[in-house]
Amino acid sequence: MRYWVLAVAMMLLAGQGVSQHMFDYNDLRNGRFAQRDVKGISPAADGEHYTAVEDGKIVKYSYKMGKQVASFPVTPAEDKPVLDYRFSPDGSNILIMTKREQLFRHSHAGEYWLYEPGQDSWTPVTERFIQVPQFASGDGKKVVYVHDNDLWLADLTNGTETRITADGLQNHIINGHTDWVYEEEFGFTRAFEVSPDGRYVAFLKFDESEVPEFFIGRYTGSLYPEPLVFKYPKAGERNATVTLHLYDIQDGTTVDIDTGPVTDQYIPFIGWNPAGELYFYRLNRLQNHFELLTCGANWVPRVIYEERDRKYIQRPDRETVTFLPKGDRFVVKSERSGYRHLYLHSAEKGVLDTLTRGNWEVTRLLDVTGDRAYYLSNEGSPLRNNLYSVKLNGKGKTKLTDGTGYYSIAPAPGFKYFISRFSNSTTPLTVSLHDGSGKVIRVLEDNAELRQTVFNRKVPKKEFFRIPNGKGAQLNCWMIRPADFNPSKKYPVMMYQYSGPGSQQVLDRWTLDWLDVLVQEGYIVVCVDGRGTGGRGAEFRKVTYGNLGGPETEDQIAAAKYMATQPFVDMSRIGIYGWSYGGFMALNCILKGADVFKMAIAVAPVTSWRFYDTIYTEIYNGLPHDNEWGYDNNSPINFADRLKGKLLIIHGTADDNVHFQNTMAMTDALVRAGKHFDLMVYPDDNHGMAPTGRHHVMEKMIAYTLENL
Repeated sequence: MRYWVLAVAMMLLAGQGVSQHMFDYNDLRNGRFAQRDVKGISPAADGEHYTAVEDGKIVKYSYKMGKQVASFPVTPAEDKPVLDYRFSPDGSNILIMTKREQLFRHSHAGEYWLYEPGQDSWTPVTERFIQVPQFASGDGKKVVYVHDNDLWLADLTNGTETRITADGLQNHIINGHTDWVYEEEFGFTRAFEVSPDGRYVAFLKFDESEVPEFFIGRYTGSLYPEPLVFKYPKAGERNATVTLHLYDIQDGTTVDIDTGPVTDQYIPFIGWNPAGELYFYRLNRLQNHFELLTCGANWVPRVIYEERDRKYIQRPDRETVTFLPKGDRFVVKSERSGYRHLYLHSAEKGVLDTLTRGNWEVTRLLDVTGDRAYYLSNEGSPLRNNLYSVKLNGKGKTKLTDGTGYYSIAPAPGFKYFISRFSNSTTPLTVSLHDGSGKVIRVLEDNAELRQTVFNRKVPKKEFFRIPNGKGAQLNCWMIRPADFNPSKKYPVMMYQYSGPGSQQVLDRWTLDWLDVLVQEGYIVVCVDGRGTGGRGAEFRKVTYGNLGGPETEDQIAAAKYMATQPFVDMSRIGIYGWSYGGFMALNCILKGADVFKMAIAVAPVTSWRFYDTIYTEIYNGLPHDNEWGYDNNSPINFADRLKGKLLIIHGTADDNVHFQNTMAMTDALVRAGKHFDLMVYPDDNHGMAPTGRHHVMEKMIAYTLENL
């Protein structure tokens, strides 16, 4: 019956004029609410220009004038569209990718060309698909890349290729590229860096021969399923052994860098400081001891900075350490005070100055140039951010943006200019060009048409507030009520959350998705960031350590109970939805909060942290043999017998991240417990339900909610 009601409603909304101010999922699918953006923005090395992709061309603009000064064709043939590009260090030539073969979430192989604007000539880097190319000369005519797990050097001036390594082997040895777990959790794929003078290539070698294999069956397009076999280290299992090496381009020799006696560790990043010294991060398996090492004479490393924590070090990234021009001083992003802040350090003297302080967090360190550090922080509210700069002695803090919402910033070298992307809960994306003081030079995109569409369709606004969790914490929330909300009526509530450590969903930024369609159908949608989420300091975030899924579940149940006390809420019709970690949470809530939630939708859920990877799981939950209770007490598999409400589980069979194994184990437990539930499987789709199922998933969730909540 409810499916028929939904079908009729969609027909009316699709254009028959009855509910002209409402919208349905077709509006989202057809892009009616899509934000326009400025694509392919890349700052030039001179700090005075930037480039963007427009109408099939790379267009060069002057920051100062805000005007186009040049344009370049971006493809050697009509069937080879530009997919990515970068200029050589001296800005004279362009490396362009024209074909892509996606591998995992961040990794791909591609077809690359060197375009020389002065000659209007195209030269293929190689005839093969390659990965993570990097320039090895100022003019870009030498390129280092990875092919078939080995490093290569292409010299485009004479058409030669040199093989730097020769032991690469699928599922055994990887040179210069990360393995699956580094790619997914540390968020990078190029595991090599060319020295500033172009002489050396520092690279990581991953020996994953002892890492257990996982396989995924490919079911469509062939008579027999085709297996995809790859190395996936689950919590407590063997990681790849990672070593650091240095190749001398000039004489063709390779030396090994001593990374210490312990091999069961992580080397998450390598690089070269401005003084030409090789540096690398070192992190122990439990991820509570972080070290920065630089290599001096004879490539011998020494520790110049380290940090320990009783629980864990927030995962290091490239912004964790930023070197100053001479290489002897550096800015560190650390939460040693309980909040993430910036500190100036010396390799010889240790900490020199505290640059930022307060009960708020630096969310990004964008640049250190001259005597100032430029950063984004949530000073004022964990829901919002702004751009600031501060002198390297901690004085002279200046606020460079003044919007009430959420920014991302793309600076020019030297921070003489920057491009900002800004939105808030009522304002779609605005892209604007600023000078270094924050003054707007010009607006690149204001999404005026979308703003009018939102106004005409009377899209309801988010309301931000806090909910007490009964444990002494106030939880950040937003709520969306139907446009025709009547406080004397009782409304069903759909709760949305992700809840993973350090994440934030309650942010003052523009979003519009399938949950907003439910609002049009008379539902209230509520989102709650429970304990363990980010933006509020280490104590709030790390309360979930060793108990992953415990406090978070308590908080979502508490939030649902709070909503049930509101006079406009139908307490018998409260549901919860989540994807990935959020799916794990949706399952826990419908089981441990069986008397509170009528319905749950869990998409691609983790159902046991024993099934998930080492880096993500162990940083928050420790090793399984040290914390069996923390792994099992919060696994929804072990509480299947508590199910009372309606449950829909959705998963793609080709999910390389949260394996379909999770859903199979949950299904088995529910069946053994005699519980009835619904299951939707998407053959050969990945964690994001690509390449085919994503829209189908959204439509399914809308229909399921209308029928069961």
